[in-house]
Amino acid sequence: METPVFEEFDPASDCDCPGCAHWRRVNPYSPSWGSSGFGGHPAARRTLVVATAAATTLGAGYAVPALAAPQAPGRPGVPAGDEPDTPQGGKAPLHGPGGRPAQPAATVRTPATTRAEIIRRAKEWVAAQVPYSMSAYWSDGYRQDCSGFVSMAWGLPGNEWTGTLGQYGTRISKEELQPGDILLFHNPADPQKGSHVVIFGGWTDYTHTYYLAYEQARPTARRQATPYAYWSHADRYVPYRYKGLVAGSGTEASGPESAVAAAPYPGQSFFGPGANNPYVTQLGRLLVARGGARFYASGPGPRWSAADRRATQAFQLAQGWSGALADGLPGPGTWQLLITGGGRDIAPAAPPPPSSRALAFPGRGVFRPGAQNTYVTQLGRQLMKKGFGRYYTQGPGPRWGEADRRAVEAFQRAQGWRGGAADGYPGPETWRRLFA
Repeated sequence: METPVFEEFDPASDCDCPGCAHWRRVNPYSPSWGSSGFGGHPAARRTLVVATAAATTLGAGYAVPALAAPQAPGRPGVPAGDEPDTPQGGKAPLHGPGGRPAQPAATVRTPATTRAEIIRRAKEWVAAQVPYSMSAYWSDGYRQDCSGFVSMAWGLPGNEWTGTLGQYGTRISKEELQPGDILLFHNPADPQKGSHVVIFGGWTDYTHTYYLAYEQARPTARRQATPYAYWSHADRYVPYRYKGLVAGSGTEASGPESAVAAAPYPGQSFFGPGANNPYVTQLGRLLVARGGARFYASGPGPRWSAADRRATQAFQLAQGWSGALADGLPGPGTWQLLITGGGRDIAPAAPPPPSSRALAFPGRGVFRPGAQNTYVTQLGRQLMKKGFGRYYTQGPGPRWGEADRRAVEAFQRAQGWRGGAADGYPGPETWRRLFA
């Protein structure tokens, strides 16, 4: 979903900002208040002055954009439009037709539900584009703000707020987060406008730096990738798990939102040398989830690499396949097992024998043009032992040469490294892998 450049203000008569509240108290009967004249939100008037001045400066040769509402103060590192403005209402019962409070239901304090049900209910509000409001109630009786959204998704018997939602959950750690859990920020200093809560929909990748957040924010309920724990006040968001959670009858969520969608096999042409498409990224993430993280120095990404081939082959070998069935290129069988979570995971790398110890890295300075020392000879012999000696017409010897550099580069590329990580000059990690 594209992030809007500007957000629309609510009508001035409904605005709860300090400026509007002040002018309503000072002059509640002003005919221009909230009208289409030059009254309305004071920030909008300021924006109009700025827009008019800009038009004068630019001249008639440039089009002046339409008047838009000003944004909240910028936050370093926060993209415009991603940080929501989410004031919330207080604790309230469910509401019936016409926005009237309904009689409290005689039900248990924490109704039983499943992760799949929580995500399903959250998706319904997102699909319906339920508009944000701290005073209105949707047809299901829940208040249309961030805490009402979570109350709805958890199936609570009433509308809670950030000050009470925690009692329905159990605090957990970041590592324990699963779809249907929440990230709660309650700010006692400014509880209505300084707090927020979102539903965790799953990690977007194995680095666990971004996740899918379901939240009620202006202008409507939304779902989007969000940095952990949030755009701002990240250190104050606390993960909670709903106390009434039970195991569901269907497939429970294990990745973003739910299990990875069972996309059909796209075909062999989408994989292999030269391939560059989203299916390669999806394959890499599936392989990482099945134990293949050690094959990737970075990524996974959309461009096919040796890391993808080696991780795919490791997964195929884990199934007991050999020959053409374990060539490192995913076929329909490999894809089906990865998509559905079937088969065996990639076995962890075997630890080196207790007596095997990597030699200490002597430093980058001994591997440069003109260098001549025993470490260069030692490096060359180890490269030949590992199968990267085809660049040596003689030797290896103590003087650093182009054959040494090309052999080191070939070894680095075999690790899946690219760019500056595969420049042909050994660093500590290259040395460790060669001699471990």
